[in-house]
Amino acid sequence: MTGERLGAVQAALRERGIDALLVSVGSDLPYLTGYRAMPLERITALVVPAAGDSALFVPELEAPRVDTFVDVRPWGETDDPFDRIAAALPDRGTIAVGDQMWAAFLIAFQDRLPGVRFVDAEPLMAPLRMIKDIGEIAALRDAAHAVDGVADHLSTVRFTGRTERDMSRIVSDLVLASGHESVSFAIVAAGRNGASPHHEASDRLIRSGDAVVVDFGGRMRGYGSDTTRMYCVGEPPGGFEEAYAVLGRAQRAAVESVRPGTTAEEIDAAARSVISDAGYGEFFIHRTGHGIGLDAHEQPYIVQGNLEPIRAGMAFSIEPGIYVPDHWGMRIEDIVVVVDGGVERLNRSSRKLRFVE
Repeated sequence: MTGERLGAVQAALRERGIDALLVSVGSDLPYLTGYRAMPLERITALVVPAAGDSALFVPELEAPRVDTFVDVRPWGETDDPFDRIAAALPDRGTIAVGDQMWAAFLIAFQDRLPGVRFVDAEPLMAPLRMIKDIGEIAALRDAAHAVDGVADHLSTVRFTGRTERDMSRIVSDLVLASGHESVSFAIVAAGRNGASPHHEASDRLIRSGDAVVVDFGGRMRGYGSDTTRMYCVGEPPGGFEEAYAVLGRAQRAAVESVRPGTTAEEIDAAARSVISDAGYGEFFIHRTGHGIGLDAHEQPYIVQGNLEPIRAGMAFSIEPGIYVPDHWGMRIEDIVVVVDGGVERLNRSSRKLRFVE
């Protein structure tokens, strides 16, 4: 990690007429400094002025684990950190605030800096973070390949007689064993529960005839993985395989539409039109994808109304789904990265319906 990103942020601040950037917990901090703060009631804050040196204020007890090129300024347990941080900020003008700063922290700065206008930092940071560099893409690729191995291994695991919660634990353990530092989520949704896209694994037993949505990911070298594969215990429910063939075509159409210059909305439409034309349009209830990087969900969002032009270096999911309430759900998800010639699909495991015991 070098100061190049801080330099780019400072140039963006000057271009937008903003006097400083103030970020706390969230991924803007590791993006700029290499340090990810724990979300504590003790504030950690990075101050980036439009010109001059940046400073990272951290609780004294956290300082030993901070490894960064930025000037680190610990504050003691009995100090008022907001007074110290406010003294490093302009007392007039405009300050962009990281979108994950706790409300209590922002209120404290508003009290101390009444002459400042605070604005959302996302319009400043998102254009920088959306375009991944070579190292970021390599980390995303390695993370994707690692969960591909998990998806393949799950084909050998017995689902029948286990609860969704049991299977979620198995998935989580496999993600960690694949080289991930942490697990972000491990959705296991069987039968009618599959119709809830973000179902929380329960004590429901998985049984013969269940279609099972398995959506999981974690963080490797700071960067996220996210994939969804479908498993079926025994014979699938009536009409399921026909719908799954439609879903596969929709996902392929969306991936094939990815190229520099197209819009996020057009990629969404490529998947949605296939599903709608087949008569399942009312059952596709979410956007086609989301950006991924230091956060599991970040810009760009692949959704109707987003006219953001797609550019080389962007990484995002392609994950259309069909969800029939009280019956079943299905989703196919891969992470892709935009390249000059079109698209690279980072997840390479089979997208076929997997039959398991």
